[in-house]
Amino acid sequence: MGKTTKTGMAKKAYQLGKQYEKTYRGCGQCVVAALQDALQIENQEIFKAATALAGGTGLAADNGCGAYIGATLVLSSIIGRERDNFADPKGIRFKTHQLARQFREKFIQEYGSVICRDIQNKLLGRYYYLADPQEYEKFHNAGAHDVHCPEVVGKAAKWMVEILSEASLIAK
Repeated sequence: MGKTTKTGMAKKAYQLGKQYEKTYRGCGQCVVAALQDALQIENQEIFKAATALAGGTGLAADNGCGAYIGATLVLSSIIGRERDNFADPKGIRFKTHQLARQFREKFIQEYGSVICRDIQNKLLGRYYYLADPQEYEKFHNAGAHDVHCPEVVGKAAKWMVEILSEASLIAK
């Protein structure tokens, strides 16, 4: 991590998240990429695993926000329980759960929910069924890809860096 400050990493994660979502779309993968790049970590499996998270999983919008879930995947990749230590005698999974709840609380405070459909309603005034091409176009035309989703992805990346830093899981 070098001498990059917590604030600098959080700002970089925010900017990358916004940029990646505007450019590539796919909130889950965009937040993963932003966090991996800001924290100078790479895990192709986590990035690939986040593919289907877009639009509340499979563009259905009825599950968790892809940026929320993607950032939680990165959290778990940093502090989560290892397969070769499945029994988890030290309770690592409980620390991971605690940090995930802190992250969830940030989403609740900002958006009132972690569910894609609810976040759409709050930010866009309605829900869009993104698997339908006409609805997807309306979603895009409402500024979702230019303004709203990039902001959600950017904030998710920023919040996760802050949580990881406060928990001393990354260099400050």
